[in-house]
Amino acid sequence: MQRRIPLFTTEGVRDAEVTVHPFAAGDGLGLTLTRYRRAPAARPAPAAAPAADRPAPADAVLLVHGLTTSSDMFVMPEHDDLTTYLLDHGYPDVWALDHRMSNRFPYDLAAHRFTLDDVALHDFPAAFAEIRAHIGPAARLHVIAHCLGGVAFAMSLAAGVVTGVTSAVVNSSALVLRPPRWSRCKLSVVPGLTEYVLGLPYLNPAWPQDAAFTRGRMIARLVSLFHPECRVPACHMVSAMWGSGRPALYDHALMSPVTHDRVADLFGATGVHYYRHIRAIVRAGRAVKYRPGDPAYRELPDDYLEAAAGLTTPLLLTTGDHNRVMADSNPACQRELAARAPGVSRLHLFPGYGHQDVFMGKDSARDVFPHLTAFLDTHAH
Repeated sequence: MQRRIPLFTTEGVRDAEVTVHPFAAGDGLGLTLTRYRRAPAARPAPAAAPAADRPAPADAVLLVHGLTTSSDMFVMPEHDDLTTYLLDHGYPDVWALDHRMSNRFPYDLAAHRFTLDDVALHDFPAAFAEIRAHIGPAARLHVIAHCLGGVAFAMSLAAGVVTGVTSAVVNSSALVLRPPRWSRCKLSVVPGLTEYVLGLPYLNPAWPQDAAFTRGRMIARLVSLFHPECRVPACHMVSAMWGSGRPALYDHALMSPVTHDRVADLFGATGVHYYRHIRAIVRAGRAVKYRPGDPAYRELPDDYLEAAAGLTTPLLLTTGDHNRVMADSNPACQRELAARAPGVSRLHLFPGYGHQDVFMGKDSARDVFPHLTAFLDTHAH
């Protein structure tokens, strides 16, 4: 298969020094951070003292992907991507994390038993330690996180296992998950059906590319029968895997045709055990630990929303107002946080946008990104 855009490319980021930083999660999994850096523009010295006497700390931004995607969602060459936008708008040090839910790793190509607790406990503290080793303890560190990556980050923040976050934007979902009704039905049956009936360790948007008459290819053909909205079978698969709609993750009109054609590269396979934790969170009405009482997770609270009462990090919760994956999860979360930690969180809705097109839409640099940097700017520089 000939790709128009190379797999795992960094071609979308121009005029930046790119370095890759491998590190180990707390439980030993190998993860990576990719750093995109430019020489910072000179800033005026503070009025009270010369710049040499009172150097202003730098600002770094960490980008966090969701489940089945990767850091590639932030460096897409077919349109103005978020990494380039940040570099162009006063944030010359951008880090993109590939945690264990990234499709750049093989970890989801197995019947694993990872949960969001593992990401919160093992991945984020190690990632923050790696970043701090390079930027120092005084630098301001901001976070922009998406979907289940945002949920796991918010869990880690509420648990207090990561600290020193200057501000954070969490898109689509944080500490409350309220998916559409059809999604809840799928959460009830898909994990067991996939693993124990079909005998498959994961679901994969790339199954339409498998050889003829294989199980994955046949499942993909069946799914496509229910999705007449386009001719890209991988698009049908990600709609079946996540959300409710035709398509579920984005509005076709908001996506570049190039992006739509490479959905199978941008969204990877996922083991279904994460769905079980999502199901537990949905049923509880808030982010909860998957195995309460397990001593391996004693650093984490049983109820993350309750623990969030101690949050002081400024949060911007965002979502598209046509979100067919997480629906009104973030508006509901903001209401809960307003009652528990008054003044910490704000909410912003993007008109006409859904779930993934907030970051991957062809016009996101015009419609979305300025709102993100405006929030960061209030806590930066």
